[in-house]
Amino acid sequence: MPDTSHRQFKLRPMEKADLEIVARWFQDVRDLALFDRTTRIPQNLMQTEHAWDDAVGVSGRNERCWFVIESDDRETVGVVGLESISPFNRDAVIPVFVEKSLRRQGVAVRAVALMLDFAFQQLGLNRITSYYRSDNLGSRDLISRLGCQVEGTLRQAWFADGQFHDMVVVGILQQDWAERRAALAQELDREIVVSFGATGWSWPPESNADS
Repeated sequence: MPDTSHRQFKLRPMEKADLEIVARWFQDVRDLALFDRTTRIPQNLMQTEHAWDDAVGVSGRNERCWFVIESDDRETVGVVGLESISPFNRDAVIPVFVEKSLRRQGVAVRAVALMLDFAFQQLGLNRITSYYRSDNLGSRDLISRLGCQVEGTLRQAWFADGQFHDMVVVGILQQDWAERRAALAQELDREIVVSFGATGWSWPPESNADS
């Protein structure tokens, strides 16, 4: 379990070696079912490596990119990325996972905000989609704070813990993020900072001028 006193985090591209800790996180069946609609069976390391091959391998496909959230002592505490990247429709799906000890600490919202900057400013995307299980209040609060809009509910589309849950679909456009970004930067203090490697990008931004 990481030391939560660490308040500086960074994103770096995911490596194959990182999948060992990902596989370990996903041994928690109940937690896995809270965040992943498609997987219910915990996978061993080999199965995890196969499932994530496009993200960490050399296939040359550009449909997904994943980043590790790393503390300042280089401990992996979460992952965030873009899935189903479409250069034609200029959209993607954004997932995030932070280990339990750091949830509701402000790490996830900063990591996702940084990923939105990357998606809109670097990749030129126009839309980001996400979804969450209706009883996942942490995810609900996170995406609401970012400015995502609820666009629909798929009734009883997510089975877990012996019952069917609704799945809430949300989206945010580049123009929505441009309107929300400055206000969010004002709301978030710099006691916790998530940076994007050596690019100089960070959340919250370095100054109001960057927001």
